[in-house]
Amino acid sequence: MSATAAAPAAEEKKGGKKKLIIIVVALLVVAGAAYFFLLKPKPADAAKPKPVAGVVTPLDPIQINLEGGHYLRVGIALQQTDKAAEALDGSKALDAAIELFSGKSIEELSKPKERVKLKKELVKELEHLYEDEVMDVYFTQFVMQ
Repeated sequence: MSATAAAPAAEEKKGGKKKLIIIVVALLVVAGAAYFFLLKPKPADAAKPKPVAGVVTPLDPIQINLEGGHYLRVGIALQQTDKAAEALDGSKALDAAIELFSGKSIEELSKPKERVKLKKELVKELEHLYEDEVMDVYFTQFVMQ
């Protein structure tokens, strides 16, 4: 009887190893697929050529209300691409600047790192609003009171 009792135990052991191997292989396949579809680095816009700089269009300075009754007088200039029309309407850019800077504190805007971060956000928004006609923005005035 001991021989028959040993046979099912050996089968269970073998069956357990098979299940373990199947689970490990399945996990490896799922991990590989997750890497390929989610984590794999994308090529750095190889298909999209870098924009070529065109004219710089300065806009009239505007005043923006800040937190605590303060204000910001900011002047911006738009670095257009060579694909942009000569006379670019700056109203979308001014609206985006007002939206971005309104309600900020003087302390926040006094930090150079924060201004750089906000400028990058503004450039990203302008690239979207002007559909590849604007590639950068320059602050020609930045006065807080």
